[in-house]
Amino acid sequence: MAEMTESQERLARPLIKLARLNNVATSYIGQLGEFHEIDDDVLVRVLEALGVDASSPEAISESLKQTSAKKRIRLVSGTSLATFGKESRVYINHDANEIPSVSLTLEDGNTYEGKLAVSDGDGSAAYPYNDAFYVSSSVIIPADVPLGYHTLKVTCGEQSATSRLIVAPERVPLLPGLVNGQMWGWMAQLYSVRSHTSWGVGDFADLALLLRDAAQKTHADYMLVNPLHAGEPVAPLTPSPYLPDSRRFINVTYIRPEDVPEYESLSAADRAEVEKLHASVSALNDDVTKIDRDAMWTAKMPALWRIYRAPRSEARQAQYEKFLAAQGSELDAYATWCVCFDMWGEPQDTPDSWIHKYSITSPEVKELIASHQETFDFYRWLQWVATDQLAAAQHASQAAGMRIGLMMDMAVGVHPLGADVWGHPERFAKNVSVGAPPDFYNQQGQDWSQPPFNPNYLEDSGYKAYSDLIHQMFQGAGALRIDHILGLFRLWWVPAGRTAKHGTYVHYDYNVMLGILAIEATRAHGVIVGEDLGVVPDYVATELKKHGLLGSVIEWFSKDGNGNFVDPKTYREMAITSVTTHDLPPTAGYLNYEQVKIREELGLLTEPVESFKAEMVKEHNALLNFLVSGGFLDQSAADDEAHHEQDIIEAMHKVIKASPSKLLNAAIVDAVGERRTQNQPGTNNEYPNWRVPLADGELNPVYAEDLFSLPRVQSLARVMNQ
Repeated sequence: MAEMTESQERLARPLIKLARLNNVATSYIGQLGEFHEIDDDVLVRVLEALGVDASSPEAISESLKQTSAKKRIRLVSGTSLATFGKESRVYINHDANEIPSVSLTLEDGNTYEGKLAVSDGDGSAAYPYNDAFYVSSSVIIPADVPLGYHTLKVTCGEQSATSRLIVAPERVPLLPGLVNGQMWGWMAQLYSVRSHTSWGVGDFADLALLLRDAAQKTHADYMLVNPLHAGEPVAPLTPSPYLPDSRRFINVTYIRPEDVPEYESLSAADRAEVEKLHASVSALNDDVTKIDRDAMWTAKMPALWRIYRAPRSEARQAQYEKFLAAQGSELDAYATWCVCFDMWGEPQDTPDSWIHKYSITSPEVKELIASHQETFDFYRWLQWVATDQLAAAQHASQAAGMRIGLMMDMAVGVHPLGADVWGHPERFAKNVSVGAPPDFYNQQGQDWSQPPFNPNYLEDSGYKAYSDLIHQMFQGAGALRIDHILGLFRLWWVPAGRTAKHGTYVHYDYNVMLGILAIEATRAHGVIVGEDLGVVPDYVATELKKHGLLGSVIEWFSKDGNGNFVDPKTYREMAITSVTTHDLPPTAGYLNYEQVKIREELGLLTEPVESFKAEMVKEHNALLNFLVSGGFLDQSAADDEAHHEQDIIEAMHKVIKASPSKLLNAAIVDAVGERRTQNQPGTNNEYPNWRVPLADGELNPVYAEDLFSLPRVQSLARVMNQ
């Protein structure tokens, strides 16, 4: 039997020690249980991305000394974590001959008046450094320190340092309706659900309508939508909502121009022009072949320019100025990137592109902004309007009776040439991208072309960039889904120029990030869901549950080692459970083998089509047997699938209803009988990913105004409400 651990000789090597000291994995276990050791050159490149020099034996030796010294002589880490309501300890280091003193400034600016005692440390031996001995002590954080983000100051002799003290609840409290019960909601790709008054793409007005109708007509408690992060400021627009230019800001293309209050104050000529622009894309609402974002934005943007220039009341102007003050330099950086993109063109990954030639502080950039102040303010104004309309949609959901409302989806990362990376390069690791190691479905691994957060920066800065991001997303939502939540625990880093399988895991301080999620969810009286599908260590689900966060369960994936579907009563309780995902065809399509047809047409199969079809037929039959034997479906329906497609889909939803999972999803595409997949992994332009309009099984357009009154949708809602 092959060894599943690294040898003592390997572990003794300086490079291996250095990697492990910096939370870089030197080995991992793959999907099939196979053991892999990471190549030296990968470790060197990943360490370099973390700012650690491992380019030579001498450099490794020096970096080992520096890394060890930093951990043992720094007065206090930039980030400290305490548990709300419990006495906690923050460890510090100091000269053995000096006595440290501490103070605590609370989040509201007031000084904590309670007692902050300094006590024994972690028991480690004194560390000699520069003719002094450094010892460990601890600051006792009392149980009455309020929940939130505070500033701990430690002073020892002439040295002082601050740490962002994150006081997090032990777990997120369950909403009252979830303590002894379940809630269910809809999943939707917002852009795909158009109304008769849309501009060719689903928008925030449509979202408000969908949320109201879902609550009033189907008694759903939430709606999960695709990520609404910011993309390009001008066309062409990237279709994928999972590769945004900024996660901190909102995709302004979802704005409904006519819902901006200043629309009412337009002159007759300007209003006529906006109506003309709208009319130019209205026919797109009836097109069921492909979403045309570029046409929509080409019409909508000049309409928004006219509304931006319309007079604002004093009250509205005051609201705008309050928004600008609250967003501060973050919004200014984003708007600066937008102006550069608008005036200098789409950034390219070439040395002569403005994205690489200039930084946000470059004189050329400052000159550009100075000469285009109106455009700069326009991009800030768009964020204000988008924020307002998104919040209005969430308000509409709760006014209609939803107990959660909008569930936002947070993408794994951002575009390497986007606003977040260009405006704040210090936050991201350089010359690496995020991906995944080889697995059964992707034998060469995956490279998602997204730069990861630098964990060293996060620690030194108190994780403020992360907490600000989560806080911002909860402003217009009642719940938050974290895509690939494994990334809070570890991320697969791929060095630039290497294939995806030549990477390694970098571990993050998940306790801090889960604590931040717990703070923000508690303050928002919201819910956090983590997408933890695929090959995920068991401890991830354990930690999510411990913190009061939900994991994810997919019925199609819930099988035993023999390919048999498992009893839904064995599903996790602390989970959001769905029949399917957006990376699979809708259930009607899956039942009709769309996954076989599309992979064969696009040349994505790595085995003969007959073999893959046989596997899918076997899975299909196993499903029907499971549904019948479990009492979810009549045998007569299973024997006559062609006339009982809806019954089979509803039976699959009866399965998830029989689970103990706290949240249950029903996909809108399943409700209307859509067969086309929204996203086909492994493709780019070969398939219209993220551009498939909502239609029924006969390719008739389904409009937002009609959606929740359709008999088939009402029937599925009755199943979910049983």
